[in-house]
Amino acid sequence: MSGKRKKVLVAPLNWGLGHASRCVPVIRALENSGAEVFIASDGVAMGLMQAEFPHLPCFMLPSYGIRYYSSNMVLNIARQMPRILYAAVAEYRATDRIVRKYDIQGIISDNRYGCFHHLTRNVLITHQLNLRIPGKPLEYVTNQLLRLALKPFGDIWVPDTDSHDGLSGVLSHPPAGLNNTSYIGILSRATQAPAQEEPEYDAAVVLSGPEPQRTLLEQLLLDQASRLPYRFMFVQGITGAKIHSRPSENISMVSYMTGAELNRLYATSKFVVCRSGYSSLMDLAASGKKGVLIPTPGQTEQEYLARHLSESNRFVAQEQTHIDLGAALRTVGQTTGLSGAALRLNDFESQLNLWLDILGNK
Repeated sequence: MSGKRKKVLVAPLNWGLGHASRCVPVIRALENSGAEVFIASDGVAMGLMQAEFPHLPCFMLPSYGIRYYSSNMVLNIARQMPRILYAAVAEYRATDRIVRKYDIQGIISDNRYGCFHHLTRNVLITHQLNLRIPGKPLEYVTNQLLRLALKPFGDIWVPDTDSHDGLSGVLSHPPAGLNNTSYIGILSRATQAPAQEEPEYDAAVVLSGPEPQRTLLEQLLLDQASRLPYRFMFVQGITGAKIHSRPSENISMVSYMTGAELNRLYATSKFVVCRSGYSSLMDLAASGKKGVLIPTPGQTEQEYLARHLSESNRFVAQEQTHIDLGAALRTVGQTTGLSGAALRLNDFESQLNLWLDILGNK
């Protein structure tokens, strides 16, 4: 890319660490292409961005503050909808200030629907174009509202292949397609894990997602892991101060890891235990690791993905209320896992460079 440096704002949603982690390769590619990158987020997602890119300017955005009050995701979102709408409006105003002050030319938003501007070219990264909601009438209405939310974005980048057999299944393939959608292959900060003759850990437990479910899962898995004859490394997914601990003789724990540290952990672990969040699945595909998936209760997307991938014997899936960690680790070796090459890992760079070339022509 030649000429004046293009200014790009990258804004991942703070919903656990997944949206932030999959923006890591995007930001690295932007820097490699000579773009000037700005970051905007909040909470633990902002913490991960600052840990990965301490040299880049970061701006705080209003928090959506979504919490799980029950296992019913529809009721959770409905109860908090006024707060979500208020945060989206405040998010747009914050984005407007950043765009005007720093002369931003392009925005790449990962599921932050208030991060767009009429003076910029706007991209939304999402794999959820066909939401799965209990009850067909409610599902239809929800997907129509989603179409309205997508309209301000000139480009929609789906981190998956265009095949219905891809990682996200039906979630990224709506019955009526969207003209401005590009399937860019999976996004992951993970890399292919080299084979280890003597793995350091039997399982890496990578925790993520909003509270209080993240803590509940951590407690359940710690209790079972402490009574099993395996070696574990727990990554809590809590950014801020980096804290190492040893809950029991066979368990090591760290509050969070950077991408490079996570790659090394995958390389030195036999298996991975994690949520069935989409970014976690992309990391598993990129690293080539087999894993145990535990969807967040009531989060229909994760429940669908866990079911979709376990029925095809690519992963082991268990419900949080019926976890048997020992049984899962005894059977996970019989699954097939995923292939990062088949899911077009790093193919997004060609799409990104095309988008950069037209910035400033709006």
